[in-house]
Amino acid sequence: MVFIISYLFVSLILLTTQSPYASAQDVPENLTLKEIFHEPVIPGIRPSFRSFNATQDSLYFSWNDSSYYDTGLYKMEITGSEPEAVEDSPARFTPSPNGRLKAYTKEGNIYLSNIDGSNERRIVASQERDISPVWAPNSRKLAFVRDGDVWVTDIIRPDLVQVTDRPSDAPGIAIQDWSGSNRLLLRQTDYSDARTIYFPEYVDEFVTPGASRRGIPSVAFYSADLSTMEIDTLSSGVQRSSAVGSFSGNFSVKDSSDAALKEREVIVYDHRNDTKSVIFEEETEGWLSGTSVLFAPRTDRLMIRSEKSGWNHIYIANLHTDRVEQLTEGDYEITWASWLDDQTIIYANNEADYGERHIFIHDLGDNTVQQLTTEEAYRYQFRLSEDKTKLVYAKTYFNEPYDLFMIDLENPEEEIQLTNSVPNSFYDYNWQKEEYVRFTGRDGETGLSMSILYPKNFDSSRQYPVVVFAHGAGSLQNVYKGWSNNYWREYMFHQYLLNQGYVVVEVDFRHSTGYGRKFREDVTNWMGKYEVEDIVDGLDWVQEKTGGALDLDNVGIYGGSYGGFMALYAVSDAPDRFHAAAALRKVTNWRNYYYANPWYTLPRLGDPEEVPEHYDRSSPLTYASELERPVILLHGLIDDNVGAQDAFQYADELIQSGNTNFEMMIYPSERHGFTSPDSWYDEYLRIFEFFEKHLK
Repeated sequence: MVFIISYLFVSLILLTTQSPYASAQDVPENLTLKEIFHEPVIPGIRPSFRSFNATQDSLYFSWNDSSYYDTGLYKMEITGSEPEAVEDSPARFTPSPNGRLKAYTKEGNIYLSNIDGSNERRIVASQERDISPVWAPNSRKLAFVRDGDVWVTDIIRPDLVQVTDRPSDAPGIAIQDWSGSNRLLLRQTDYSDARTIYFPEYVDEFVTPGASRRGIPSVAFYSADLSTMEIDTLSSGVQRSSAVGSFSGNFSVKDSSDAALKEREVIVYDHRNDTKSVIFEEETEGWLSGTSVLFAPRTDRLMIRSEKSGWNHIYIANLHTDRVEQLTEGDYEITWASWLDDQTIIYANNEADYGERHIFIHDLGDNTVQQLTTEEAYRYQFRLSEDKTKLVYAKTYFNEPYDLFMIDLENPEEEIQLTNSVPNSFYDYNWQKEEYVRFTGRDGETGLSMSILYPKNFDSSRQYPVVVFAHGAGSLQNVYKGWSNNYWREYMFHQYLLNQGYVVVEVDFRHSTGYGRKFREDVTNWMGKYEVEDIVDGLDWVQEKTGGALDLDNVGIYGGSYGGFMALYAVSDAPDRFHAAAALRKVTNWRNYYYANPWYTLPRLGDPEEVPEHYDRSSPLTYASELERPVILLHGLIDDNVGAQDAFQYADELIQSGNTNFEMMIYPSERHGFTSPDSWYDEYLRIFEFFEKHLK
């Protein structure tokens, strides 16, 4: 086993990037609330990687060079050039494994060309639409989908074969992978038992019902032998599974999990001996996360990612011996991984600190590890080029919105900055650098990450009202050494609050990702309980370290989606610690969300028909009739993630219980993520005025 020097110290003492209050005087005094939400966008628009070009010497990304929301496509050379706007998006293509050709759909037909686009020719034409070409490992065959069935064509000699022939009323079949060049792994997804959920739309001339089919589908996996044209069913039923095939065709693998993500089996199909075996198993009372399997490019080695040890790590399986060995280990997470060649894996981890991510290359031959990055930063959104020579990713640090960077893996001596997307005017504001700390919760064991912002002219002999931000999704990391791309508006709003005399606190509560399986799974079957404990522990920690500078009788909490749920749960569960709540696009009744998104809710709370108590104790609606603190409810009327039904049910419960100490605003044309700057501004103006009213 390889050991790398680690700079991670999880302890009871303060870990900060600066001494407490060192930047307490740094506040963006000239920042206005309207500027935060209107165009041009202060931090600029983040470049979003789209693809490499076919020859791997340029990349495409979406962006707006004028800091407006309406993005377009840009192209720049890997070797360095100014981004150029592209009028027409390049056709989506699939490069051949040998790197010489590319295949794509054009006008409903399958085309080939040389990798540079020359010598274009049509190889399949029909009256139907032919889509989704997938190369065989030998670069001689293409599988594609026509009207829900799978076909295969040879690109050298005339040979067109229909592989599947489903009934006309059956769901379409998709190509999962090739296993060798004579076998296809196929997938058929059936939503016929899904529930119809309605999200009505009201702002047009006529009201439309907004019907949407929701549910975890039944999935069937097939193995199609092109030599014999026999199709075998590998499995069927409600499941969350995937399948991959080896380059040689000796093996196929199905990574199989149940719908509730409690159990997992990695099943190997040995096509030489017509046998199958389970080589890896794991189970949990919480829910599986971060699982994947990936074959080496040309051998029968399999990389398995799993939290079996309690942390997301890499395991390597030799399918000829069924031997599985753990490659990485420790109290840290592998956050991304891929093969470079049959002997080499590239991955990112957070071993140095849970708020950082670094990149490594692991040589399986001599079991050595090379660290490619050393600068303190948060790296994510990794994209590896098809030829495995370039890695592009987003990189950020405190008060530095991310840009795209690259490592040339043939000469990995430095990180190369590709984009410079942050406007110079962003640095005209005196942004305060958040205080990043690690502390231990009340149980003496749980390590937690927290960020703290201090108000203008902070004086520890005074007391200040507090605003707590709760991030959304639940399973998300938002406290790290970087500028949050998920919540960049909120972060600027927090900086604005500093001018108004607030301390702003955020805790990555249990349920957040990046801190191991137990940390995430503790909330299973009772969401809200442990998250509130962690936030309260964070407030008490800050109070002790500042010598009592927090006014703990005036603490507000706000957030959106899961954060909105947390805001309402907190004021119900701990009204002595939270005194006002602003809840945006929130879940108030987890039963509603089970029917809208069982993918999310079933693993965390179970089936509401079988365990109703999990839903009752986790839902703010349960406690609404006894609410003691003021709340403001804000929701998009056509939200098709967390339906406005949650806001209406909660408000109606308040009304029917005689509670008049609440406010409510519905945004008729907004979904879960607002798109109008005016809606954003209106929402946060109301939040600000609400806190001014109730916390001062």
